[in-house]
Amino acid sequence: MAWYKTAKKANWQNLAELKAVYPSADLVGRYMVFNIGGNKYRLIARIVYRSQTLFVVAVMTHEGYDLGKWKE
Repeated sequence: MAWYKTAKKANWQNLAELKAVYPSADLVGRYMVFNIGGNKYRLIARIVYRSQTLFVVAVMTHEGYDLGKWKE
């Protein structure tokens, strides 16, 4: 919920602004990967800065993320 509340209020214009709030977030291809839930889970999102739209692609454990099936 903490991530959701922050992202809902955000007005990120670019990657630098996002990383100022979430320095551990990683850009993987065209997706942002966030560590959430005390670093127990990964949230994969697609962010369109121009339209201020964020699409949650997947939420999974680190083990599930490491399998890479979310990239398909």
